[in-house]
Amino acid sequence: MQLVIVHYHLRPGGIRRIIELATPHLVREAPRPITRVVLATGQSADRPWHDHFARQLSGIPVKVVVAPSFNYLSEQRGSSKRITARLRRALTKLFADCDSTNTLVWAHNLGVGRNLILSRELANACAERDVPLVAHHHDWWFDNRWVRWPEMRRFGFRNLADPAKVVFPWRGNSLHAAINHADASILSRHFGKRSLWLPNLTEPAPSPPATRVRVAHRWLRNKLAHDGAPVWLLPCRSLRRKNIAEALLLTRWLRPEAWLVVTGAASSADEVPYFHALERAAHRHHWRLRLGVLAGDESRKPGVPELLAASEAVLLTSIQEGFGLPYLEAAAAQRPLIARRLPNIAPDLDRFGFSFPQAYDEILISPELFDWQAERARQRERFKTWRASMPASVRKQVSEPVLLVAKRPRAVPFSRFTLTAQLEILAQPARETWAVCAPLNPFLDTWRQRAATGKLQVTPWPRTAKRWLGGEAYARRCFAALQGGRDASSPPQSLPIAIQSNFIGAKLDARNLYPLLWSKNA
Repeated sequence: MQLVIVHYHLRPGGIRRIIELATPHLVREAPRPITRVVLATGQSADRPWHDHFARQLSGIPVKVVVAPSFNYLSEQRGSSKRITARLRRALTKLFADCDSTNTLVWAHNLGVGRNLILSRELANACAERDVPLVAHHHDWWFDNRWVRWPEMRRFGFRNLADPAKVVFPWRGNSLHAAINHADASILSRHFGKRSLWLPNLTEPAPSPPATRVRVAHRWLRNKLAHDGAPVWLLPCRSLRRKNIAEALLLTRWLRPEAWLVVTGAASSADEVPYFHALERAAHRHHWRLRLGVLAGDESRKPGVPELLAASEAVLLTSIQEGFGLPYLEAAAAQRPLIARRLPNIAPDLDRFGFSFPQAYDEILISPELFDWQAERARQRERFKTWRASMPASVRKQVSEPVLLVAKRPRAVPFSRFTLTAQLEILAQPARETWAVCAPLNPFLDTWRQRAATGKLQVTPWPRTAKRWLGGEAYARRCFAALQGGRDASSPPQSLPIAIQSNFIGAKLDARNLYPLLWSKNA
């Protein structure tokens, strides 16, 4: 059997990590021997990563197919018609030597909206050839990504029904998998056995050798030009939804002498303004912040496991995640974690058996630290523009954001500010902002004392986790769902629209609205 893995790109990030971790288990647990793995992507990784990936597969041949038409639409030139033609040629070539009875396609994030033409053409190509397709959903285009909507319309997706039919096709050869239970429950309500809750796999790995950890320590010291200052690590790309300014605020409050180090750079042109705004502010105010330390050629740099081991603490301040791999990576590496408790992820982590002693819901900021009227005006204008970019039917479902609902100045969660306001708060002396905000967030005082004495708590790896997150369980769960057989029924044509509508209703609740995500601009 041939396993074809499809993703827009193989840049560093959570999805590439899942591909790297899961593929060896899928190969070992497949009901029929997998004789070849194909990586089909719009942009390949660096050579060392490909070599490492191939070594994990015990001699099974790995073929890399790079087709630029698989990449984000925002990074391509040409009309919808031309891109479609290029995609069809690429897919025809990809499937030219595939036997439909012996091929499985594992496609990642087709529902994120970065290239709906690929989502459509891949599903059609698999259906025409009767090739099973696992649509592995990590994120959704309608989840705080409405900035994608005008782009999608330009490429021919004129109304809400068009992307719904592409993201949620009903075909007997397709299986829809979601990485958190909240999303999987919506899929299951409509797709039944043709859907699957497939939590991302993570298993504790042996600690990196002490020599490699010492090399990582020296590398960080040289990179940051410091002598012995502690490092707090944010293992992610530099994306708006990672809410990096909040991680910096916590680092300055809880461990003032520490550097906040972010592993990845911006991974798309849309995120570059956010990256540069943070970088410029850090340089201007001499903040101990370093972004994108692993950007570029990774072969001469420590890996994430070494950086985790060389760091004093790990942070995860995201406002939006499909799964939140750093929660588990910190626990596996036995590093203290300070993290936001995300409502779609926290119940899953509880079910797996994890307990995170330094988890929080929000960091409240006193109104005396920001210009209330100026921030309201900014948010009102950006919210109006963001809402106007949506289809008229969706605008009616959008809740009012937290700050705009308030009638008078009051404490506001840091995550609910624009980046402009976040940077204005960070520009003030950390001692002064701490003195004002500590009473609003009493749990932080305990964490500050722990950090100062080296006693931040570590999350133990629970015995129950293997049942949910082990590689063998992951692969078996996937193949068991595929063994369910074809579904020859003909559901109503409105089914994809109904599924998408259910999701949109949940995602537009006030608790899921964040000004950081309303605009591509910082």
